[in-house]
Amino acid sequence: MPKVTPITIRWVGKCVVRLGRGGGVERERKEFAAFYSGCRDDCLRAVVAVSREPALAEDLVAEAFSRAWASWAKVQRHPAPAAWVVRTALNLRVSWWRRRRRESPLANSDVVGSYEATGSHEGLLALVRGLPRRQREVVLLRVWLDLDARTTAEVLGISVGTVGAHLSRATAALRTHLMNSDLEEVS
Repeated sequence: MPKVTPITIRWVGKCVVRLGRGGGVERERKEFAAFYSGCRDDCLRAVVAVSREPALAEDLVAEAFSRAWASWAKVQRHPAPAAWVVRTALNLRVSWWRRRRRESPLANSDVVGSYEATGSHEGLLALVRGLPRRQREVVLLRVWLDLDARTTAEVLGISVGTVGAHLSRATAALRTHLMNSDLEEVS
């Protein structure tokens, strides 16, 4: 009589999804849990810096992580899974923005509060927020998530040279602003 191996299934909405046989699912769950706990805060900081809306950023990152779990076999093979989550969250933000743009707001109902950064880097975070969008994304991926230029280029869909150019412009702008603010404090 052949040996029968139990199959693990999971409910997703109204569908049953076959996840695999026995222990592999538990191993994947543990790998994803470790990935989530290790990368969640960095991903959230990156998305908050771009979106400037912490509540929205939390929703976007949560949705991106849920999509990462749904496609974990693919995402874990990605050269930079954290960057995949950030890019997914930013793409979700674009979709959110497009939907919101079509909505007609009620009078004075869409007031968005400002984000108060915590920690010792709030001034630097404010400067990064002031950069153009693409420079901001390159700084977040290259500096905060510590990705190499090639991976950053793949995530953003631009060339490696363009990543270098954006990073150079961003660091020059940040350096100039920081030098000017230091001179003002001395005088």
